[in-house]
Amino acid sequence: MGQLLQPCLKSKPRVRSCLLYTALHRSFASFSLSPAKVTPSLAAAAVHQGAQDFIQMALVVICGQPCSGKSTAALCLSVALKESESNSTIRIIDEASFHLDRNQSYADMTAEKNLRGVLRSEVDRSVSRDNIIIVDSLNSIKGYRYELWCLARAAGIRYCVLFCDAEETQCKKWNEQHREKCEATYDDAIFEDLIRRFEKPDRRNRWDSPLFELFPYKDGIQKSSAAIVDAISYLTKKVDSKTRDVKILQPTIATQSARFSEANSLYELDRATQEVINVIVEAQSQSIGGPLNGISLSQELPTLNMSRSVGLPELRRLRRTFIKLTGQTSLSGPPPPSDAESAKRMFVDYLNRELGTA
Repeated sequence: MGQLLQPCLKSKPRVRSCLLYTALHRSFASFSLSPAKVTPSLAAAAVHQGAQDFIQMALVVICGQPCSGKSTAALCLSVALKESESNSTIRIIDEASFHLDRNQSYADMTAEKNLRGVLRSEVDRSVSRDNIIIVDSLNSIKGYRYELWCLARAAGIRYCVLFCDAEETQCKKWNEQHREKCEATYDDAIFEDLIRRFEKPDRRNRWDSPLFELFPYKDGIQKSSAAIVDAISYLTKKVDSKTRDVKILQPTIATQSARFSEANSLYELDRATQEVINVIVEAQSQSIGGPLNGISLSQELPTLNMSRSVGLPELRRLRRTFIKLTGQTSLSGPPPPSDAESAKRMFVDYLNRELGTA
């Protein structure tokens, strides 16, 4: 139900009522319930439940200098979220999740880039309708925080940054204390380099907003810390048409994946177009390189007319272009065909246009 109502909740008021009616009609029909029997109270309850399903997801980026208390803050935030009324699954993604050594991960720019790629890929796989993801890492580069913000926008979820603001001298002191306790620490050279390259978040940037600032040295890090309490309130607040202080990011066409009406649509499209290519290659091999006219795939499909012999690399290029164009069209129009015959018919028509007059 929540999946059906997501486009409605994110639409403009002028079209929201129409989309809600369509979503409700599809939802009740799936449960063999006639739309004529739907009472206003039942419809309102369905819309309310869809809205509640929609809001239970978020991406939280923990940001701060090395040894500034980020992991402690992430743990406190996770515990506080679990104790709240949120029914979402809370997950922390950090270097320790992949058994990565912090000094090796930040030894040079290549290793650091690989680390960011691993974390970003895991975040991309983990964001979903029922998850609150906490990224516990340095996240010190504003360009990388922007990439995480783009993932949240593509998923259509809420997003915030929790900044552990600590003085450099205090971070050095905590690093030394960890070393005395034989805990994981940063080497001095790596520590100095990370401190020097740290880019402080700015709430005026979209990817740093909303920004909750935590001061570990002054106030400590607890579940009751003001920044954590504010973050919990932001992440768990119920959203309705009157809500103004909670922003749920809206995906754009550039960040959306192609829609497919069935789970196997992409597979059917790929398989169908490959079968057409195989038929063309086989027919050309039998004609010894001469021009082909009137290749028939089946009685239900149009005839494929080619004015010249086409090599396999060009056929593959045309196939890739067709699949890409079909996916792009589906973003704003009808989804691509979910059956093999329709996909073959569209591909044959495309080849006739491209090759028929070549």
